[in-house]
Amino acid sequence: MRLAMLLGYFCGHMTKTFIDSMGFPGSDFCVRLDSDLTLGVLMYAVTTSVYLDLRRRGFDVSALRYEDLIARPFDMCRVILEFCHLPVSLAEKAVKAFDIDSQENSLQAKSVMGNLNEPQPTPQTKLKLNELLKQYGLPLIDEPGIVEGTLSYLS
Repeated sequence: MRLAMLLGYFCGHMTKTFIDSMGFPGSDFCVRLDSDLTLGVLMYAVTTSVYLDLRRRGFDVSALRYEDLIARPFDMCRVILEFCHLPVSLAEKAVKAFDIDSQENSLQAKSVMGNLNEPQPTPQTKLKLNELLKQYGLPLIDEPGIVEGTLSYLS
């Protein structure tokens, strides 16, 4: 991943190769990584595009917003369990599972990630990232990240 980021700074072909290696159509995502946030936006674009394609092809998949899961964990766990046709009575146990760090002893551990500052994009970076998001028909930065089929505790 780090190598892809470094080489992607010089050439968009690296992102194409990287995304091809993941089994997705890399030519649709040939983008030069001109900021540290571009790879994250690109990965969001890839996964969301695949998700929307699955929905268009009739697969019964739904999205959920991390923000909703964090803001209302119990309610969102009930919604997710209901969507999966599982007993909603398991929602309390599901919420307790959030206390366990499934990435313990890795670079994504809560103890590591909790020490990182949230990146603050410059207006110019935000403009470029929004252009990229627009290109893929996705919600822009500072807009609610709600795409077709997003589960909600409000429904």
